[in-house]
Amino acid sequence: MSRVVFSMGSNLGDREAALRAAIAAVAPTAVSEVYETPPWGGDDEQPAYYNIAVVADDPERTAQDWLALGQRLEAEAGRVRDPERPYGPRTLDVDLIAVWDDGAPVRSDEPHLQLPHPLAHLRAFVLVPWFAVDRDAELPGKGRVRELLRDETVAADARALRRLHPIWSEHHE
Repeated sequence: MSRVVFSMGSNLGDREAALRAAIAAVAPTAVSEVYETPPWGGDDEQPAYYNIAVVADDPERTAQDWLALGQRLEAEAGRVRDPERPYGPRTLDVDLIAVWDDGAPVRSDEPHLQLPHPLAHLRAFVLVPWFAVDRDAELPGKGRVRELLRDETVAADARALRRLHPIWSEHHE
């Protein structure tokens, strides 16, 4: 069984519609509420993001398959990558945070697929929604999400997040 934790975000266009379409394509086992978050990475001249955590299981998918799915969802949402603004605005951002294969964490240092996500432990907009759907979450190689949220910088960033509302339910198919 393959399990993935995605972090999904949008700050252009109909943010909720972009997130809902991505969620539907993933067939999730868990979806966090929507969190409105300020831009991250120093590119502050852009709208706030809507961010969510999505957990999904699939016995057939590999980490490469999850990556391909995320990239396809971004393309379908009209995502345009601007090399001058790596943390710039986007219609949809789908990051693989961690993948497990039969319970074991998948590790990858490939340039196109780094697992676990190398910056996840620094991003409150990833950790807060993930912790909301899995109180026992652990980021492979970094520790329990509960502990990562206690880091002074992450905790300060977490205070800027605003929990909005649910975006998905198990009856939403």
